[in-house]
Amino acid sequence: MKVVILGSAHPLRGGLAAYNERLAREFMHEKDEVSIETFSLQYPEFLFPGTTQYSSLPKPADLTIHVSVNSINPFNWIKVGLNIKKQKPDVLVVKFWLPFMAPCLGTICRIVKRNKHTKIVSILDNIIPHEKRIGDTFFTQYFVNSVDAFIAMSDSVYNDLSVFDKTKPRLLNPHPLFDNYGEAISKQEAIQLLGLDATKKYILFFGLIRDYKGLDILLKAMATDALRNSDIQLMVAGEYYSNKEEYEKLMQDLNLKDKVELHTRFIPDDEVVKYFCAADMVVQPYKHATQSGVTQICYHFNKPMLVTNVGGLPEIVPNNKVGFVVEPDENEVAKAILKFYNENKEPEFIQNILEEKKKYSWKVMVEKVKGFV
Repeated sequence: MKVVILGSAHPLRGGLAAYNERLAREFMHEKDEVSIETFSLQYPEFLFPGTTQYSSLPKPADLTIHVSVNSINPFNWIKVGLNIKKQKPDVLVVKFWLPFMAPCLGTICRIVKRNKHTKIVSILDNIIPHEKRIGDTFFTQYFVNSVDAFIAMSDSVYNDLSVFDKTKPRLLNPHPLFDNYGEAISKQEAIQLLGLDATKKYILFFGLIRDYKGLDILLKAMATDALRNSDIQLMVAGEYYSNKEEYEKLMQDLNLKDKVELHTRFIPDDEVVKYFCAADMVVQPYKHATQSGVTQICYHFNKPMLVTNVGGLPEIVPNNKVGFVVEPDENEVAKAILKFYNENKEPEFIQNILEEKKKYSWKVMVEKVKGFV
């Protein structure tokens, strides 16, 4: 098939770019002709909370990526739409994650559909955003109306889609493995590379730090007497996208200076392996969620997980099999962390992960996209 993917890719960084690039490679593996139309401007600087939107890594040599889409310029949307329409791909795959992107993506899709050939398939990260803003419903409806079929990556998103559409074809398929971060290294090597104390035990909070991800819950858990007096350390690896000062004040008030290893910057793709392999378990204490790419990095590196009972996280992390599912409460989180170590759950969870991860195939995701064409 001839496939165009519309969305984030190099020179942009982050999980969305990693997803689209990995998806493109799977289409290529299936002998399809694939290109990606990515953003020349994804977010205006005043809407972007991080330090930079761009990757420091070289452009992937094996992918065809066109830097073409300006998210805030309607004349550009028309130009890109006409260009893709003329190419007549069999399928246009669009990742949707934020209502802000709906006018841009929805307009391009409408123009492409005029060729009477291309099917528009959207892979939905979220349909109702974590952080709500005025106009979300209107913008999302505009996008949904431009799409032919949907793939939701969690039950909660699949159900949320019915708010905007009840008739178009849709499927549920979980987020595939993020297996593009290299091979695992030993725990000892990872700890050494990060300059950590090899006599300590490490749990990991990974990813962009936003309020809904519940880092404050985990910090309060670390301050409970049992964890404070243990040799368990918390690594925080990711860039602040929420109020940095509030988290720093909380750590100071809880006297956690000696319990938390802060790596509060964006972690490039080629460094991800060190953080996951140094950790015994990855903790996602989210207050609300749909699904998370972090869980799929955990599966790739065979890392046990502790997640909260919100959104689609319990669907991906069977409780007491590959990790723990608890309520978003610091005492529940603390108890689960202690149980993990006290009952030596790591070998059992890893063995179960090796079986569970077989579900999360990129080949299956590609087959489901093609099934709509």
